[in-house]
Amino acid sequence: MLNYMFTYIINPLLYIIPVLLATAFLTLLERKVLGYMQLRKGPNIIGPYGILQPIADGLKLFTKEPIMPSFSSQTLFLLAPTMALTLALLMWMPLPMPHAIMNINLGLLFILAISSLTVYTILASGWASNSKYALMGALRAVAQTISYEITLGLILLSLIIMTGGFTLHTFNLAQESIWLILPTWPLAMMWYISTLAETNRAPFDLTEGESELVSGFNIEYAAGPFALFFLAEYSNILMMNTLSIILFMGTSYNPLMPELTTFNLMTKTALLTILFLWIRASYPRFRYDQLMHLVWKNFLPLTLALIMWHISFPIAMASLPPLT
Repeated sequence: MLNYMFTYIINPLLYIIPVLLATAFLTLLERKVLGYMQLRKGPNIIGPYGILQPIADGLKLFTKEPIMPSFSSQTLFLLAPTMALTLALLMWMPLPMPHAIMNINLGLLFILAISSLTVYTILASGWASNSKYALMGALRAVAQTISYEITLGLILLSLIIMTGGFTLHTFNLAQESIWLILPTWPLAMMWYISTLAETNRAPFDLTEGESELVSGFNIEYAAGPFALFFLAEYSNILMMNTLSIILFMGTSYNPLMPELTTFNLMTKTALLTILFLWIRASYPRFRYDQLMHLVWKNFLPLTLALIMWHISFPIAMASLPPLT
C-alpha cells in the first residue's frame, strides 16, 4: 500500500509542487527584473521585499468569482485552461534533473508531441470564448506556434544526428568533453529565438497584441481559469530553458553528488530565463508579417542547409582514403 501511494500519489506531487512554486516565483522575478530595468521598484509591499506577492496573487485569482460569457461553449471554455496546465506539467516528465520521472527512449519526441498538443488548448479557448478578439488571437497563436515548431523539429534533428540518440540523457553523455553550443552556435541561436516564439514571449507575443486584440485568446478568462493559463505559460518558459540547457550545455551526472548536477542545471536555467526577461525589456513587438518572414524565409532554409551539412560531412569524411 505504501509503495502504491508513493508511486501514484506522492512521487507525482513531489515533481508538480516544485514546478508550480518555481513558476509562481518566476512571475515575481520577472516583475522585479523589469522594474529595476525601468528604474522602479516592482512589487515590494507584501512580505519582505515583496517575496509573498506570488502567493497573494494566487489567492486573489483563485478566490475571485470566475466570469463565463453567456454565449460561450461552457464545457470547452473550462476544459481548455485545465488541459493547458496539464500538458505543461507533462512536458517536465522526461527531463533528467538529474533523474527523470519517466525515463523513455524517445524523450525528445514525447516533448515535441506534448508541445504540439498545446496548440489545441489555445485554439479551443479562443473558439469557446465566442469572441472575435479571442478567436483572432487564437488563430495568430496557432499559426505562430506551428510555424516555429517546424524549425524546432529540424534543429532537434540536427542535434540527434550529432549525438546519435533521442534520449535526453544521451545529450548529457555526449557533452562531457565539449558543449554542443560551441560547434552548433547557429542552431543554438535559432533554437533560443524559436523558443521565445514558441512560448509567446516578447518580442513575439503577437497573441496578446493589446493595441488590436486586447490580450488575445484569453481575453474572456478571469480568476481561476486565467491563472491556469498563466501558470501553463510560465511553466513552459522554465521547461523550454531547461531543455535548452540539456541540449546545448549539458550537465554531466556525478553519482556521488547528484545535488551538484541539479544545482548546475538550475543555475544555467535561471540565467537563461533572466535573458528571456532582458529581451522583453529591450525589444519592441514584431509585426506579424516580420514574425512569419523570419521563420519561413530565414530560419527554415538555414536549418535545412545545416541538416544536409551534418548528414553529408560524416559520409564525406568516411569516404576519404585512410592516411598512411
